[in-house]
Amino acid sequence: MPFINVKTNKQVAADVAESVKSKLGQAVTAIPGKSEGWLMVGLEDGGKLWFKGSDAPAAMVQVSIFGSASSGALTDLTGRICGIMSTDLGIPADRVYVSYMCTDNWGWNNMNF
Repeated sequence: MPFINVKTNKQVAADVAESVKSKLGQAVTAIPGKSEGWLMVGLEDGGKLWFKGSDAPAAMVQVSIFGSASSGALTDLTGRICGIMSTDLGIPADRVYVSYMCTDNWGWNNMNF
């Protein structure tokens, strides 16, 4: 049950957003047991976002995970996410932050796992 939320100051066309969503679905498999089948993706584009005092293209990517993941898996996922931001959105990897939150409490369909 991962959730990946991308916040960026770039405007993202619908076809590019669809590509990002699909590639994030593939990228999340860096974490054993995670797949696009349970992935929720949010994309907040065109926002006010500054990094290092500049409004040059940047992204903040927040990844929430039910359970936990190894440091190696998260490092792999960070690389994949930065690659997607670079190739699809034209945002250099050094202007992308990725944060992780792991939890044992996740609700869905009127219950918690």
